[in-house]
Amino acid sequence: MNKDDIDAQLSSIFEKLAAIEHDRWSHWQRYMHSKCSMQTDGSLLIPPNLVAQWERLIALPYDQLDEDEKNSDREQVQRYLPVIRDILGRRSPIVP
Repeated sequence: MNKDDIDAQLSSIFEKLAAIEHDRWSHWQRYMHSKCSMQTDGSLLIPPNLVAQWERLIALPYDQLDEDEKNSDREQVQRYLPVIRDILGRRSPIVP
């Protein structure tokens, strides 16, 4: 597959991937908002224990996460796989 073919394939899935990314972000925001306390001015207060937990996770590279934390990331990646599988299934065979 040449560069133009790859670019065309990537272009064809760009919006699908962007939609998945939005869903992933929305899922995270719903979770985060559910853990926070709404203030009278409309702002959200994150509990200190979650701030500490998330700060710790932000500082760690993936390979240093525990298996539960890695599984959380893996679950999100699973959302992208159907689109990737579809594009790989449409590949033209390379003819020498």
